[in-house]
Amino acid sequence: MDRVTPDRRLSMTQQLVVDLTQQILAGELPAGSKLPTEQVIIKERGVSRTVVREAMSRLQAEGFVETRHGIGTFVVDTARPGDFQGEKHVKGGAYDALAVIELRLSLEVEAAGIAAQRATSEQLQAMREALDVANALDASDSESARRDFEFHLQVAQCTGNSFFIDAMTHVGNTLIAVVQQAGPAVTAENRALVIREREQVYAALARRDAEAARASMRLHLINMLQRIRSMTELTP
Repeated sequence: MDRVTPDRRLSMTQQLVVDLTQQILAGELPAGSKLPTEQVIIKERGVSRTVVREAMSRLQAEGFVETRHGIGTFVVDTARPGDFQGEKHVKGGAYDALAVIELRLSLEVEAAGIAAQRATSEQLQAMREALDVANALDASDSESARRDFEFHLQVAQCTGNSFFIDAMTHVGNTLIAVVQQAGPAVTAENRALVIREREQVYAALARRDAEAARASMRLHLINMLQRIRSMTELTP
């Protein structure tokens, strides 16, 4: 299958959403920080005002940013989305996370197979660099969940299919919140397994082996399902 560059496969709005989302998840745009102004983004990216406004609307809808009228647009704390605050039941949120991962089993397995066929050298290099940073984190580091999700978002981006990317962006905050709340239960042993599983997915992508990519992603997600059940003390 012919590969094309990300800019040709994704709309300008989608590409801007993906870029900003990855910067937020990587901590380059930390919670509370102010995004560049509309004029700055237009100048730096060479896009129209409509593209910027559509991208901001999508980021706001996904819970990554909030606009304060007359002040600007700010990154929100994705570790504390509304579903996990106050008197909300955390256990219900954990059950929701399990349901989301069951959905991801059908979504991300195929995405990995497509990504193995379409990923560009630049995308694989960016993924390699992001994995090196993620693998170096301690099991208890609060950034671990964000970095893991960033990897899955990068796989979706490699498909060049905006629907895969939108779906992964949509479920991101829920999964990050659940894993971060269960942070003390994330053992060094579990962390080592996560690293090994991600490396298996990456190796399959780098080899352009679609079937191996699907199999390794399926194993990673099934194991993730079991780990979250264990962390939240839920029965199968």
